[in-house]
Amino acid sequence: MAVTAADVVVVGAGPVGLAVACGLLAHGVNVRVIDKASAPATTSRANFVHARGSEVLDRLGALGDLPERSVRAMKITTYLGGEPVMRMHFGDPGMQTAAPPMVISQAEVEAVLRDRLVELGGRVEWDTPLVGLRQDRSAVTAQVSGGTELRSPWLIGCDGTGSTTRRLAGIGFPGVRLSERFLLADVHLDWQLDRSGTTGWIHPDGMVGAMPMPDGLWRVIAYDPGPGDFGPGDLERLLFERTGHQVNVTGTVWLSEFRVHRRLADSYRRGRVLIAGDAGHSHAPFGGQGMLTGLGDAENLAFKLALVVDGRATAALLDTYQAERRPLATEVLRNTSAATKLNIADRGVGRFLRDRVVLPLLGLPRVQRWLTHQTSQLWVNYRGGPLAARSLPLRTPRPGDRIPDQRCVGADGQSTRLYEQLGGRWAVLGSGTGAGLVDAGLVDTARTFLGDDVVGLRGSETATGDAYLVRPDGHLAWRGRDAAGLADWLTSALTLGRVH
Repeated sequence: MAVTAADVVVVGAGPVGLAVACGLLAHGVNVRVIDKASAPATTSRANFVHARGSEVLDRLGALGDLPERSVRAMKITTYLGGEPVMRMHFGDPGMQTAAPPMVISQAEVEAVLRDRLVELGGRVEWDTPLVGLRQDRSAVTAQVSGGTELRSPWLIGCDGTGSTTRRLAGIGFPGVRLSERFLLADVHLDWQLDRSGTTGWIHPDGMVGAMPMPDGLWRVIAYDPGPGDFGPGDLERLLFERTGHQVNVTGTVWLSEFRVHRRLADSYRRGRVLIAGDAGHSHAPFGGQGMLTGLGDAENLAFKLALVVDGRATAALLDTYQAERRPLATEVLRNTSAATKLNIADRGVGRFLRDRVVLPLLGLPRVQRWLTHQTSQLWVNYRGGPLAARSLPLRTPRPGDRIPDQRCVGADGQSTRLYEQLGGRWAVLGSGTGAGLVDAGLVDTARTFLGDDVVGLRGSETATGDAYLVRPDGHLAWRGRDAAGLADWLTSALTLGRVH
């Protein structure tokens, strides 16, 4: 017998599942989160949060004290034959952000998100694997262990690359394997190595890298470590052979192995079932793009699904989730695949290009600024997408662009921040620094279509004369001065899932 579960069932309590659940709860949507694990993960897995990821957590109210507990190891030094051949510094991405990139365990990110979930009235149901799925025109019925069936209007699979949700929904996940075995280890090491950044060594037997992590840990990654099981003694031997450093492994927190695959789901939606994060795209670890892309998926999907659940938008709006996010995943996969091939090149032209062409180029300040900008994902925009009007003059920001965080004045006359106000809300952002707020007619129009989750603000850095309608994910939805024009945009976006 099926029981009514909630407005939305979220499968998977990793960072993406928790983020989408927090986003939905912030919009007043009833959510049920299930996970097949018996308890939260304690291993680090992903360990880098780029600036955009920090911004997403900030808007969700889930940044917490992560910046204070993280490591700011923002440089990479690469050695070849015992000599440094590349020193790279990750600096300001040049996109107006105060959000810090962070070296921090994924387990710590998940813990803060779980705390936020509880604050919003949610919880995780552990030991609850999804084992069956069927849907009809009005709802999804999810069968979980023990024969219980959960019936809800929508279900979101955030259950990783081996997603049961994706498989049961019949969504394809084509791709290819890019590498042989990698070793990942979070360990305490007794060695004399600079903890202000990551160090990598290029070696004929395979690359190896070491990144400092909080609490004195090191994250070690090594390509092709050799056959069979791998223990602390094997790691000491490998590090000595490939780095020339005598190392003692004084404690092992986590050892894991993986092979790199590049995969992208055929679709992010099948009827009333949607997928997000690694369930939709499988990444190489280089560049820290996996969790980052997944957090962006979660935020994009949450506010759109909330409008549909609330009856303020048709289901056509959900098609814009894939239209905006899947092209980004395609580009990220292309870049991470290239980084993988570069890192594992061991012979011929590939090795020559890496050692003699690419590495010297990476030492150039201009190239380093570009890489910082690329990996931050602060450049992501949805220009040309179904929700970005094309008829406006080529003025920036354009619809679809990210609007940076900025100081604002709220309705009470108090100073605040844009991203602080966006948590579960839209913003009508006025220009200039004079007294008063944005035109009340624009705020009233937005609330007519979007409900009470609209705040009127005057921005300190918005000086174009136009008002901006800013989406809950920090992107520009519409700009202008005419309430009728705003009403036209909202009518098209919410009913057709596209604008002209």
